[in-house]
Formats: sequence, C-alpha cells, structure tokens
Amino acid sequence: MDRIYNLDYLRGLAAFGIMIYHYLTWTYGKYSAESFLGKFGIYGVSIFYILSGLTLYYVYYNRMSFTRDDIFSFFRKRIFRIFPLLWLVTILAIVLSRNIPNFYDLFLNLSGLFGFLKWDTYFSTGAWSIGNELVFYTFLPIFILLSKSYKSMMIVLSISIFSLYVYFAFFLLNEELPLREQWKNYVNPLNQIFLFLIGFLIGLFLDKVKLNNTLLSIGLVASILIFILYPVSGDSINIVTGFNRLGLTACCLLMCASIYKLAIELPSFIHKPLVIIGETSYSIYLLHPLVYSGVGIIITLINAKFFKIEVPTFIKVSLSIAITLLLSYFVYRYYERYFLRFGRQKTTHKTSIK
Repeated sequence: MDRIYNLDYLRGLAAFGIMIYHYLTWTYGKYSAESFLGKFGIYGVSIFYILSGLTLYYVYYNRMSFTRDDIFSFFRKRIFRIFPLLWLVTILAIVLSRNIPNFYDLFLNLSGLFGFLKWDTYFSTGAWSIGNELVFYTFLPIFILLSKSYKSMMIVLSISIFSLYVYFAFFLLNEELPLREQWKNYVNPLNQIFLFLIGFLIGLFLDKVKLNNTLLSIGLVASILIFILYPVSGDSINIVTGFNRLGLTACCLLMCASIYKLAIELPSFIHKPLVIIGETSYSIYLLHPLVYSGVGIIITLINAKFFKIEVPTFIKVSLSIAITLLLSYFVYRYYERYFLRFGRQKTTHKTSIK
C-alpha cells in the first residue's frame, strides 16, 4: 500500500484528537501536563508539522528541478491548498466574534504574511499553525536543493535549526511562567521549524531503507506508551521546555517514522474512514472551533426561546463532534477539492507539469 495512506491515517487521527482535546477543554476545563490530553493538545500540532515535512518530501523531493516554472508550480499548489479555507475560516471567525478587526491584522491574515510578521495575531483558534506552515513552505525548496547538491550546507542549516529549537526550549521560554503568558514565543515559526525539518529528514534518510515490520511495530507502540507515561506535571510550559521538550519530540519523531515505514493493509471498513478523516483533516482542524461556537449559540437561543432548561454539556460536545465531521467532509469535497483541482489545472497550463 502507498505510504501516503499511512501518513493520512496519522494526520486524520491527530486532527480528530486535537478537536476532542479542544472540545473537552472548552467544556470541562484545562487538562494538566501529566494527562495524555494535556500532552496531546500541544504535540498534536507538532505531529502535524512532522507529517507536513515528511509528506512534502515524499511528493516533491524527486520532482523538483528548480526551474522557475517548477518553483512556481509548487507555491501555486500550496496557495490553492491553504488559502481558500483559511480565508473562509478567518471571515467566519470575525463574523462570530462581532468585532471589527484591525485592517492591518486582517490584511496579514488574508495574505498569509502574519506567519512571517505577526505570528501570534490570528482570528480563529489554531490558525497560528497555518501561518507557521506558510513559513515552512519557503524552506522546502532550500532543503531539497541543499540536500541534493550542497550536503555540507544542509548539515550546517540543520544544526542551526536544531540550535534554535534548543534555544527556545532551554533559554527563551521560562519554566516559571505559564505557557499562555509566553504564547508569542512558543508559536514563533523559528521555534517550530525544526519539527518540519524532522519530517523532511525522516523521508531523506529512511526513504530507501527497508525495515522489519515487527521492529517498526515495536517502535510505534513504544513511542505511544512513552508519550502517554512520560513523567511531567503542572502547566503546559513544562512539556515544551528543557529536556521534556526533547524527549516528547523524540516520541513524535519515532511515531511518525514508524507509521511511515510500516507496511500495513487495514481492512476496508477501517481503511476508508481513516483515509476520509485524513483527507478532511485540514477542514476538521480549522472548522472545529467555529462549529463549537456555532453550536453554543444555537443551543443558547433554543433554550431561551423554547425550553428554558440547561442542555447537558455532553450533548453540546457530541453535537459539535458530529457536525464538525459531517461539515468537514462536505467542505473538503465541494470546497477544498474545487480549489485543488483549479490549482492543478492552472499549474499544468502554465508549467506543463502533470
């Protein structure tokens, strides 16, 4: 089976897990760092970044020839992949907030420049990571070029990016302050790009390597168990600083690498739903905060007008999950895919790449 399916499985599960984490947190309160959800709420996005670097390696490493048209093709496809849904979610978030946004901030978000200039300024929960992704895309052609033709420079760049990761984890982020008070530093793309690089390097070093399925299964199970049982407590800052940051990142690396190389053939009734969730993961990730807000507004209005009773919180959570999954499927199929096809058609016309 194509390894891209394995990445889809993990991407979909990560998006679903982040959605569950947010819904439970917003409904019942924050989870501490020692809980699985407390750790996954942070590292679910880290897994996304690793998968992004790995997927783009898989798709583009042997394709990209560094002609002007080739580079144009890559960025055009990325634009049509990211921006249509980002624009929709940004506008809906502003409408739901009922606040008139700062024009400059709105421009940065709609143009994608917020990831480069004001990475902590965004209108919908989770959109900061999309700004980070846009920054990472500018590095991909550099990673491919250096790893193909200037290996020593690639080693220097990789060490530099890892040094930044260490700098943020050990020096810039303060263990004595809650993560929310240091959010701007945490979501800085320079603090996250090492994760994207990890994904790229997994592809680079393991692409042609044959590994035993039993060994990969042990690695996958071990990474999950270590992640769950990793001894840490207190505020979320404790899982993104010091050696805890390096240890939990290593778990994510091992998990993604094991999934990527594992030769699995799942039954159709498991494979198809996982692929669908993987394909709709971008919609699930960006739409779920808006769905939760919308369901809350609707329940409040219905209660006020008809029932005069408090709807149990589990009903709100269950409705939000069901609506998010259903809506994300239709948004992916009839909105995202339209722009993906349009982007491919335009790119093919311009560059003659099929």
